[in-house]
Amino acid sequence: MLEKYLPRINFDSYEDFKENYKVNTPDDFNFGFDIVDGWAKENKNNRALVWCDDHGEEKVFTYEDISKLSNRAANFFKAKGLKKGSVVMLILRRRWEYWICATALIKLGVIFIPGTLQLTKKDIAYRANAAGIEMFICINDEYVVNQMELALPEMPTVKSIGLVGDIDKEGWFNFNKELMNYPDEFERPTGDEATKATDIMQIYFTSGTTGMPKMVMHNYLHPLGHIVTAKYWQRVQENKLHMSVSDSGWAKFGWGKIYGQWCCGATVFAYDMDKFIPKKLLGIIEKYKLTTFCAPPTMYRFMLQEDVASFDLSSVENWATAGEPLNPEVYNKWFELTGGKIHTGFGQSEGTVLLADFEWFEPIPGAMGKPSPIYDLKLINEEGKVCENGEEGEIVICDIKNNPPVGLFVGYYKNEEQTNEAMGNGNYNLKDVAWRDNDGYYWFVGRHDDVIKCSGYRIGPFEVESALIEHPAVIECAITAVPDPIRGQVVKATVVLAKGYTPSDELIKELQNHVKKATAPYKYPRIVEFVDELPKTLGGKIKRAQIRNTDAQKK
Repeated sequence: MLEKYLPRINFDSYEDFKENYKVNTPDDFNFGFDIVDGWAKENKNNRALVWCDDHGEEKVFTYEDISKLSNRAANFFKAKGLKKGSVVMLILRRRWEYWICATALIKLGVIFIPGTLQLTKKDIAYRANAAGIEMFICINDEYVVNQMELALPEMPTVKSIGLVGDIDKEGWFNFNKELMNYPDEFERPTGDEATKATDIMQIYFTSGTTGMPKMVMHNYLHPLGHIVTAKYWQRVQENKLHMSVSDSGWAKFGWGKIYGQWCCGATVFAYDMDKFIPKKLLGIIEKYKLTTFCAPPTMYRFMLQEDVASFDLSSVENWATAGEPLNPEVYNKWFELTGGKIHTGFGQSEGTVLLADFEWFEPIPGAMGKPSPIYDLKLINEEGKVCENGEEGEIVICDIKNNPPVGLFVGYYKNEEQTNEAMGNGNYNLKDVAWRDNDGYYWFVGRHDDVIKCSGYRIGPFEVESALIEHPAVIECAITAVPDPIRGQVVKATVVLAKGYTPSDELIKELQNHVKKATAPYKYPRIVEFVDELPKTLGGKIKRAQIRNTDAQKK
């Protein structure tokens, strides 16, 4: 299958990969027809999805199963009045129906938006009105159903709402029952109803720490951009189990649980957990003998609080992580206990993997890896010049007008002003600060707004966080700036303690001295606050801006 889209699949070195990796991009590419149905014809009995939950339920779907079920769903959606350009939101957590719905909507040309279970009435109404959503399909969750019904009077564009699972509820359609009322063949649309590569396929609402969420648009070529993500970073294998731990409401789901994985013919493994319990997740990895695995650094940190060595994790051939920078201490402990090296990937909802630990070089604990071949990526300093090695700068994807990278977003939905601001000069600035060493590895410093300026020094929060994480008392922390009349800003650490530790002045001094020894002494946190949990976005990223704002209000 990959041969249709990659002129070359194997490479001799990273330099060869970076220079010669190319993707064929058919003008009419459609992931549903060309990938899902393609595998159904080529290897119909290969497993596409293995799904289980916390209640003993398990399902296995072949590519032929997904093809036929998505055809039924496409026929149903068409009968409900959806057509090319209509907009639907899916709030389905990790339910197996997500894969069916997404594939069907792609086939039909309907723009779909993933949504998370934590959305409030206000969040739902804002999204519906901003995007012109016509239909919601939701998991049967009491909170989700309640918030949806509260929001419904404020959403004039919404024509129907549905639930998945064995449930009949007044005012909602039963997706699973409706599905089986329609034929499992769906003819590929032609003429004006056919999709083009440049049409909008999917929208992500970004989970920003400030301001209203933006609507990130991806076209029909976006899945092809994720071949690099899946094959060359996560290193998935045909008909082998790959697990990325992510709710379907986030771009990480697209990164790890559908697009690149199915382009490569891998089997997506989905564990629909009610709640993240580290011991349970370790047991799942052992039980199902996964081949490749990806999870955020936070999950690795919490799993390391358990007896990792007591689980047989030897089936896993590649460990990966993304979402937040990986602290070296976590990398080293995981390697010590499992023998597995964790390979870092870095990117945003706006694109595919931008930097990663690819197979031709060794990962360095704490580094971000090296650039994907898809993107012309540079570091730009405050004067607008390209950075030398060792110099900090903002990560910028260059020349996107003349050479639009496959997989990169194409703008913000219904907001030309935001689109021009982000991409109008032909480049896209991520607003993330990093530096490059002499061997070509990139090192994360922090978000542009998170970098601390103390007594003339620039201090990146990640370096201090990594130093703190090395201490056994610290399970999670956030480094932020607090205004100071003498130094301009000072470093503050907001710390979540590991089991068996309690806050004290003595522990504060111990942590401060630990940082002074682990990194440059001027970077130590002059203020340490202990909390039960850190404030996070719905996508799980630490809200450093909220911590700063809360501190400012205390003044």
